[in-house]
Amino acid sequence: MHIHILGICGTFMGGVAALAREAGHRVTGCDAGVYPPMSDQLRALGIDLIEGFGADQMALKPDHYVVGNVVSRARLADGTPKFPLMEAVLEAGAPYTSGPQWLSDHLLHTAQQSRHVLAVAGTHGKTTTTSMLAWILEHAGLQPGFLVGGVPLNFGVSARLGQQTSRTERPLFVIEADEYDTAFFDKRSKFVHYRPRTAVLNNLEFDHADIFDDLAAIERQFHHLVRTVPASGRVVVNAAPDSLQRVLRQGCWSEVAGFGLANASRTSSHGAAMAWQVQGPPEHFQVLHQGQVLTQVRWSIGGVHNQLNALAAIAAAQHVGVDPAVAAEALGLFHNVRRRMEVRGTLTRPGGSITVYDDFAHHPTAIATTVDGLRRQILPGERILAVFEPRSNTMKLGTMKSQLPESLVQADLAFCHSGGLDWDAAEALAPMGTRATVCASIPELVQTVVGQARAGDHVLCMSNGGFGGIHEQLLQALSV
Repeated sequence: MHIHILGICGTFMGGVAALAREAGHRVTGCDAGVYPPMSDQLRALGIDLIEGFGADQMALKPDHYVVGNVVSRARLADGTPKFPLMEAVLEAGAPYTSGPQWLSDHLLHTAQQSRHVLAVAGTHGKTTTTSMLAWILEHAGLQPGFLVGGVPLNFGVSARLGQQTSRTERPLFVIEADEYDTAFFDKRSKFVHYRPRTAVLNNLEFDHADIFDDLAAIERQFHHLVRTVPASGRVVVNAAPDSLQRVLRQGCWSEVAGFGLANASRTSSHGAAMAWQVQGPPEHFQVLHQGQVLTQVRWSIGGVHNQLNALAAIAAAQHVGVDPAVAAEALGLFHNVRRRMEVRGTLTRPGGSITVYDDFAHHPTAIATTVDGLRRQILPGERILAVFEPRSNTMKLGTMKSQLPESLVQADLAFCHSGGLDWDAAEALAPMGTRATVCASIPELVQTVVGQARAGDHVLCMSNGGFGGIHEQLLQALSV
């Protein structure tokens, strides 16, 4: 069929486009400010991209319009529609659907074949854990399909269909299962469409204050996901968060595989022991099942959070027949994901070097775990300069501004870009005293950071957006 995708340059919708093209469909799409890297990837696949959401695109006459959640019924200041194409689709009664629904109906679960979907959900770590799981299955020779909200360095692409092998009953598909809403006409979380047989519930706390009133509202959506897992399926759940315990207490009809740290004592709400555990430092740790050491992981990835991400991936892969020792071997070859503690450059200075990193962290918990992970990797006496922008919808609302000082406690200095905020970042960061600096523009931010940086420093840039290209600007300014 011919599908026309509205909002095609978003990571998820771009992945849907790539999968649809690989499956043999004709794909076109549009977006505002058609932008790389997704625009470059899509054009390389032969997908025609159109700038803007003009109603004249109705002339394409696709079989389906696939609508991203960037699209709404919003009006501009003069009263005209922000998305004229969507208004024209509605007026014409033309067929339209959401990205997650189209993906489910035409690729994941068709009349001819239903894939074994392994869905990775959680407030944090979805992209990394999904990439780990896909790589484990690939290393094991299972040729999985996947759709990731980033680019796993082991694959170099964010999505592919994968192939059936003789070792599994169904073809495997690993997907990052986002709890954000599906579309303006479907306010359920995206993940309710995927119907997984293996579901990872990695963690759960309040986020997306723009669409959820409170944590209970997100827990309800996570339980909708649990409801879709068949009795023969497995729910791999972090045993520590009370929020996930509350989700399970609402009902679970599948095997529950709890996981966590070996020094924790926790059982699931169903009385199932925390079967999967890790012990040891993040760079070299043992994997235990039912108290027995199965294997060990030795890799270059840091952070306790990544230990738990790895453990969740190992437990999920075991559900489709991958031996934990094989999974551990795969993780030793795992190269992480772009924008996850990605080194953008290192400059040599007398007395030491200055390294600039790029990371996707934006929620206070993610910021804290990212800074902690870096702290564990660097030498004593070396400094962390945390450079961040509260860019997500939740952070722009100021819902979690009071948590920022605590999330940055392990940073030596913090630099906040306050452009576009309606709340006082300096006031929110006041508990940090002189360790925190607020700048209203990117040039000012770059100049301030460069003025404070010295040999041996680690400059950690954190944002869920492009951050105005600050990484290259810092590297250039620091090299002068």
